[in-house]
Amino acid sequence: MANLFRSALVLVLAISLPTTVVFAATASHKKSHAKKHAASQPVSHKQIAKSGTKLVRHTIIVNGKRRVVTQRVANVIAVPERLSAGDLAGLQQTSDGLALQSNVAYVVDQESSKVLFEKNSSVSLPIASITKLMTSLVVVEANQDMNEMLEVTEEDLDKEKSTGSRLHIGAKLSRADMLHIALMSSENRAASALGRHFPGGQHAFVAAMNAKAAQLGMRDTHYVDATGLSSQNVASAQDLVKLINAAYQYPIIREYSTDSKYVVNPSGRPLEYSTTNKLVVNSAWDIGLQKTGYIAEAGRCLVMHTMIEGRAIVMVFLDSKGKYSRLADAGRIRKWLETMKPQTLPASY
Repeated sequence: MANLFRSALVLVLAISLPTTVVFAATASHKKSHAKKHAASQPVSHKQIAKSGTKLVRHTIIVNGKRRVVTQRVANVIAVPERLSAGDLAGLQQTSDGLALQSNVAYVVDQESSKVLFEKNSSVSLPIASITKLMTSLVVVEANQDMNEMLEVTEEDLDKEKSTGSRLHIGAKLSRADMLHIALMSSENRAASALGRHFPGGQHAFVAAMNAKAAQLGMRDTHYVDATGLSSQNVASAQDLVKLINAAYQYPIIREYSTDSKYVVNPSGRPLEYSTTNKLVVNSAWDIGLQKTGYIAEAGRCLVMHTMIEGRAIVMVFLDSKGKYSRLADAGRIRKWLETMKPQTLPASY
């Protein structure tokens, strides 16, 4: 009698309940049907696009007999993930001895300038918010008043990627606070406001960024904005080491980029910002300067100055796959340095 009741219940559910519930009921009744219904499982919104509906037939078992239930379900079409510029250039085909998830990696001993690890380091790629390191360098070297209050306007809204911000139009912060949250938390409107309040405005600021890049010998670098939201902000890993070394000379850039939390008060209301790099709050790391970045075209990016066994190391990772892969790659490099203690680039790399 109990078996008869369960079979009847399954039939009622198949006729009256939504598709996802029916699948769960039939799967629990007979596990052998799980593979047949695999297509009914939830699909990530990043992987599908709805395009109307379609009729689907499913087989269920009632009292030992097969019955066909017809239901209308969403017709979904798979949408491939967007390829990064590195993928389009075929960089993912490059293997390395540490199985890094970044398409580009470059590790240098800062004191000796010796290359310790290299992977596609001369390729110019989008660098996303790594751009803000150059933004900070231009701001600091311009010797502008760090206490001057800057206001966020509509000109600072992201028209490139349509990203949001906690700094609303009309928010006012000192230049120092804008620089702080731009470096530590990659605040785009803060970076835009810094460029807009440069003598001559954004156009002059971008020109100054490119002039500084040329001065540093960054031959494969070009900037079009202060935020890094545009994929036209490009650089090679070799160039970025030059930028890191230049930015490291300024204590304010080192301090702001490696802070873990900071509270600002735009329009009189406190807002707490946090670092975008979890390694900063990891006591096992001694980080002297860092910056992260991400847009689809650039992938996940990370640059760092860190001390490893008393040795100053500069790391650059571009176009990494996965939210935490760039941090994991940094860990792999660190373990390799601690274990192998290389003095220069191995011939195999």
